[in-house]
Amino acid sequence: MPGKAAKIVITERQKAILERIIRQSTSPQRLVTRAWIVLLGFEGQLNEEIAEEVGLCPDHVGIWRRRWATAWRRLVAIECSEGVKALRKAVEELLSDAPRSGWPGKFTAEQVTRILAVACESPEESGRPVSHWTPTELADEVQKRGIVDSISARQVGRFLKSGRPKTASQPVLVESESGRSRTVSV
Repeated sequence: MPGKAAKIVITERQKAILERIIRQSTSPQRLVTRAWIVLLGFEGQLNEEIAEEVGLCPDHVGIWRRRWATAWRRLVAIECSEGVKALRKAVEELLSDAPRSGWPGKFTAEQVTRILAVACESPEESGRPVSHWTPTELADEVQKRGIVDSISARQVGRFLKSGRPKTASQPVLVESESGRSRTVSV
């Protein structure tokens, strides 16, 4: 048996912000849908009716109605003390996805920076018999230096790949030594 739907209360400014979110073509679709849920709930529609209109299940509609109802007092406080800009930001944050838990990163920013710094050195300086670093050689070296306890060559490769600049998708004009421009594909 379904529970009682959370009662939605909206101030005039909140309603205007929700309507603006719905009208703006640049608003993410998830925010538009959630703004509709709040407005339709304010009009007194049931979760089942709203769910059918916005294309979600009634349980999801209930989640967004409860979220709005729980945060309403905070939104009013922001509206009264901080103004419309702050209220718009608070409404958008409320209608956005909550942060999700995930596996914490294994490597700190400092460790990644130090790994990339080692990659910028010549392998010969570390006594390596290679002319260029391979992910395997680099992983071995950063472990040897105590930068990390363990790291795979694959992870080192990811760090190296993420630091590469993106190549141009279009030809680029390059000025030659003679002073004339010429097109070079990259």
